[in-house]
Amino acid sequence: MAHRNLPRPAAVYGIDIGKNLFHVVGLSCDGTPVQKARFRRETLLQFFARAQPSIVGMESCAGSQWLARKIKTLGHKVRLIPAQFVKPYVKSNKNDIIDAEAIAEAATRPTMRFVAVKEEDQVDLQALHRIREQMVGSRTSLINQMRAFCLEYGVPLRQGAGVFKLELPRALNDEENDLSPVMRRLVGDLFADLRRLEERIREVTQEIEAVADREDVTRRLMTIPGIGALGATAVLAAIGDGLQFRKARDLAAWLGLVRRQYSTGGKQTLLGVSKRGNRYVRKLLVHGARSCFRHLDRTRDRLGNWLDGLQSRMHPNKAVVALAAKMARIVWVVLNKPELSTNAEILLSPDASGFDCKAREQ
Repeated sequence: MAHRNLPRPAAVYGIDIGKNLFHVVGLSCDGTPVQKARFRRETLLQFFARAQPSIVGMESCAGSQWLARKIKTLGHKVRLIPAQFVKPYVKSNKNDIIDAEAIAEAATRPTMRFVAVKEEDQVDLQALHRIREQMVGSRTSLINQMRAFCLEYGVPLRQGAGVFKLELPRALNDEENDLSPVMRRLVGDLFADLRRLEERIREVTQEIEAVADREDVTRRLMTIPGIGALGATAVLAAIGDGLQFRKARDLAAWLGLVRRQYSTGGKQTLLGVSKRGNRYVRKLLVHGARSCFRHLDRTRDRLGNWLDGLQSRMHPNKAVVALAAKMARIVWVVLNKPELSTNAEILLSPDASGFDCKAREQ
């Protein structure tokens, strides 16, 4: 290693991550740059192994989680920052060293919002969810393509995956419709692809459900109305123990389930929900809230009284999102205060008095 790339005493380091090249800037306690260096992937960890324990800031991007775990094992305190929060600290022109310096400066801000470093099992679980989501999207595209092909020959098929899988074989076997022999063969091949894809989706879903049954945290999360195996494991993969959120509302805000605000001059203006943060987890919570909204026995659960009052004064879709926001707050309590959620199964049983959401939010 070149002499200029030997670590110098610094309070904070900023790393601009690349595929093979990494640019590092070290700042002193007063924010003065004390070192600027460039490393290849194989020499970066050697540098931080020799450096004194300090704060290391990086943008949250592809590869940052692995690098954060490696640097943490070397005794440093790692802070991952969303890229949009680093941009205001980039001064004038932009290059890799300037970006690294901006990252180091942003990492020192006391009000900065950081991304939690994920453990390996969280990354694996998140990969399962992403693979399943990608395959579900491919299944929808495949069904739409087959439906469009049939419609070109005057054979309409009803919407819905379940109905489609019943009607398509009948259409292919019906010799009286106008489907050509070539189209029958092509659509038949696509239908075979659909069956193989659904089998793969079932396998991944079963793997996710096995994780949900094995983990104590996910079992407790699944006692919340509207959260099943998919929702519980998605929450666990996305936020882990939830300690990065100071209070329950912060988690709901991170998921984009609270209202946007545009206030000035002392006049408060609240808009629609922000839809920020993890889109996938937000979607699962909203779908779970919609199912809970429709099927929850409101006469045997205290949550029912709250839903009745909500439904009486706003549109059902707004009430569903409000319920999803409440579910997100309850998730935070279950993760951060397990002593308050140890009796969740009893509270949610049909014979119990109900589920006191307000008590859990406090």
